[in-house]
Amino acid sequence: MIKNSKVLITGGTGMVGSALLRRLREEDYQILHPARAELDLRDQLQVTQYFSHHKPAYVFHLAAIVGGIHANNTYPAKFIYDNTQMHCNVIHAAHQYGVKKLLFPGSACTYPKLAPQPIREASFLDGYIEPTNIAYAAAKINGIIMCQAYARQHQMNTVIPMPTNAYGINDNFDPNASHVIPALMKRFHEAKVQGLPEVVLWGSGTPLREFIYVDDFADALLFLMRHYHSADIINLGTMQEITIADLANEIACVVGYPGRITLDKTKPDGAPRKCLDSSVLFEMGWKPSVSLQEGLFRMYQHHFGSETECADTTKACGSLPHTP
Repeated sequence: MIKNSKVLITGGTGMVGSALLRRLREEDYQILHPARAELDLRDQLQVTQYFSHHKPAYVFHLAAIVGGIHANNTYPAKFIYDNTQMHCNVIHAAHQYGVKKLLFPGSACTYPKLAPQPIREASFLDGYIEPTNIAYAAAKINGIIMCQAYARQHQMNTVIPMPTNAYGINDNFDPNASHVIPALMKRFHEAKVQGLPEVVLWGSGTPLREFIYVDDFADALLFLMRHYHSADIINLGTMQEITIADLANEIACVVGYPGRITLDKTKPDGAPRKCLDSSVLFEMGWKPSVSLQEGLFRMYQHHFGSETECADTTKACGSLPHTP
């Protein structure tokens, strides 16, 4: 990335976008991060006019409608329509106006539900997708293939990281749209404040998941934009796994919630295991630096620290993550 160039970040107010903004503001770039009121990415004319006027050199297309199992099941039409409209408009405008390089993150949920673990990039489109997030995954798959198609036909420089689950500062705590970490953190915090004796966890607690702190995520995106020169997807994760039950214990410990955690096994689990093989990225010289416990601490202190004291950060919490 050439210094003093214009860099467009869509979704700049979101969790990943705001982390990337913090990172890029330390360097010499002209940063564009239009708010939704300024630029509706679903509107092709608005997007075309924006690119025509501002002519960004680099684009991080991070804007997306996201959510957990409940949101994916409740709003599938919104997930597939809004996300598809946005990336179609941005990718095409990037081609039209000569963007030097575009980064479009895929999602680990686009991999087959029962893919061999840890999941390698070659598993893409090699099996059935988890049904609970099929609409979001379908939109992401379309965006990935569109980037690769523009790279092949128009020689457009595209980067397609396939990230694992991100969490951290500026995460979404809306109970109807949040992912597992912010959803549990809010519930444990409220249970602690209200003195509730029990928090109920959806599912069996046995699925294995991998999580990456948002600052590590943003740092990896910048690393890939600078050092990865291929339209082939590349996994972006930590290669550390933890069960949902152990994750709940970790969050309860960080929050300082002393009550019981029980399981509602009538609720869906989602995919039984989802860990990315990020060895290609690691071999390039990048690795995450923030542990899950430290990331949870930072997140809790940022969002709830003014309301209550955080737990002791030196205390060992829960079970240690499993390494594949």
